[in-house]
Parts: sequence; structure tokens; C-alpha cells
Amino acid sequence: MDNRTNTIAGWVLGACGVALGLGIVGGMVYHSGAPEKPGFPIEGAEAEGGGGAAEVPIATLLATADPAKGADVFKKCTACHTITQGGANGIGPNLYATLGEGIAEGKAGFAFSDALKSHGGKWGFDEMNAWLTSPRKFASGTKMTFAGLGNAQDRANVIAYLNQQGSNLPLPAAPAAGAPAAADGKADAKADAKAEGNTTAAAEPAKGAAPAPTAPAPAPAATAH
Repeated sequence: MDNRTNTIAGWVLGACGVALGLGIVGGMVYHSGAPEKPGFPIEGAEAEGGGGAAEVPIATLLATADPAKGADVFKKCTACHTITQGGANGIGPNLYATLGEGIAEGKAGFAFSDALKSHGGKWGFDEMNAWLTSPRKFASGTKMTFAGLGNAQDRANVIAYLNQQGSNLPLPAAPAAGAPAAADGKADAKADAKAEGNTTAAAEPAKGAAPAPTAPAPAPAATAH
């Protein structure tokens, strides 16, 4: 009886050892981990993590935007939108002369979502850039299903193309590259002027104070005769 029990216990311990060994080997062979580079980039997906480069202002990108390239990118939108003058609304509104118009207004009575109606304002260059970046962020609850254009230059090209289609608004001036430095220089100049004024005030006698006594004039030197 004791021998049989010992045999069974030995088989159990042996099986446990074999299972543990197989688990270790399997973990080494089938190691799982995040890939260094995603296999399928998704347009419009936001980059995770901070520390990215500062976003270039849309006014800067519009200065070199290509409306012809924007027309090519806009082909993605033609399933829902027309852009010809007098074109019919589809799943989305006709987009002729949209820049400069009130947001969610006009367009032959198109049924805009309440989310977009409540936004207010007009379609300026900054507003259109924000909308094309992420419609859901621009107006949470919008009926627009397009995820957005992740490439900033593509957005600038599309906006330039939209502007040519009946809006023709003057492009915004690109911010000067040396503007921050100039502002710092003005601040330094103001600080220097203030310091100089304090020094001058310290050198001048207080108002109403008696003038400091002057030293007696030296006696005239004796002249030789």
C-alpha cells in the first residue's frame, strides 16, 4: 500500500515538473510584446504620449498650400458632398462658398446636427482647420462620421481649394518667425528704461528738500607785485 502511494505521488510530482518546464519553454518561444511599428496606420488617429513637435499654425501652411493637391484630397469627400455652385445637398451639405459663412447655417435648409448648430460663429480658416482635424472634437455629437485628416499640409491644401470654390477670402498673414524675440526685446527695453528712471530719480533731490550747502569759494591767490 505504501509503495503504491509513493508511486502515485512520484508520478504526480513528475507530471507537475514536466508541466512547469513546458510552460517556461513555451513562454520563451512564444514571447508576446508590442510591435515596434504598427502594421496598419490609421488616418486621423491621434498620436499617444506627449513631447511632440509644436503644431505649425494653419496660416503658415496656407502660405504654401496647393489648391490642386487639395482637390485631390477632396475626392475623399465627394461621396457625401458636392462643391459646385448650386449643387444639391447629399449626405452632407453642398460646400460651395462655405468659408466665411455661418456655421450650420444656410445650405438650402440642410438638416445640420444640434451639436454643430450650437457651436456658433463662422467658418474661418482656423475653424475649418479644427473641423478637418477632428469633427467629433470640434462639435461633440456631430453626425459627421469622417475621422478627420491627420496630415496638416493636406488640411491646408483642402482649405485652399475650398476657399477657391466661391469664397475667395484673403489668406491670413503667417505669424512672423521673430515675433517672440521682438516681444522679449521690448520687455528688456522697458526694464532698462525703468532702471534708468529710478537712477535719475535717486540722483535728484526730493521735492521741497533744502538744497545742499555749497562749498565756500577759495580765496583769491595773492598776486605778486
